[in-house]
Amino acid sequence: MAYLTANIPYFKVWIRREFTHNHRNYHGEFLHGLAIAVTAIPDRSLSFQVVFTGCEDEENRVTSPHGGAMWARMPIQSLVADEELEQFPPRIPNHFVQPWDCSSRHFSIVRYDRTSSSPWIVKIDGQFYNAKYYFTIDYTNGDEITSLGDDVAQHKQSHILAITNGEFAGQIVAQPNNRVRVTNPALWVTGSGAPDFIPSQHEFAAEEDESYMDPNYTFNNLYSDEDTDK
Repeated sequence: MAYLTANIPYFKVWIRREFTHNHRNYHGEFLHGLAIAVTAIPDRSLSFQVVFTGCEDEENRVTSPHGGAMWARMPIQSLVADEELEQFPPRIPNHFVQPWDCSSRHFSIVRYDRTSSSPWIVKIDGQFYNAKYYFTIDYTNGDEITSLGDDVAQHKQSHILAITNGEFAGQIVAQPNNRVRVTNPALWVTGSGAPDFIPSQHEFAAEEDESYMDPNYTFNNLYSDEDTDK
């Protein structure tokens, strides 16, 4: 279980250069890098550890001042996937990139094998876009008593995706389950319209049952003297 910062399946990115100059200069310019780790802080967007490669200037790559430089906590809003793009995407409002802020510093990272190679669909500002899946961040409370990571009514995951079509093609986003859909025509037919779901408000546990007050019932297992399970 990670705390604050963790390694990720790294991916190549373009970083909006204004993020490296306190948003004062270089708007519309991009630097190349690798996203190698992620940071989660409650009530903030995800951020990433990036290593700059200097590859944005192939002719002067050897003398580039950026190659090997690092930046901690680069906001997800700054990242554009290093994919084939007709043009770099415009900035997207923060709440479109990641609709829900991080709920905890405690989290795990998983790449869902069954859906990792499948195209995803993501809904942003009422519009549907295709996306490439990278990995998922799942939050838990840990020792943060104010965290919503394990609140059954508030729990959210962050699926890290790159939009692959439309005006925002290339933008890296972090979306919850109710903003995405996975396609895989070999295994299921992709639905249309909103699923008929209501989030569960219940927790489920065995040991809250009153039967656990009776030790004879609780320890009535394979090795008990009397076989009452008939």
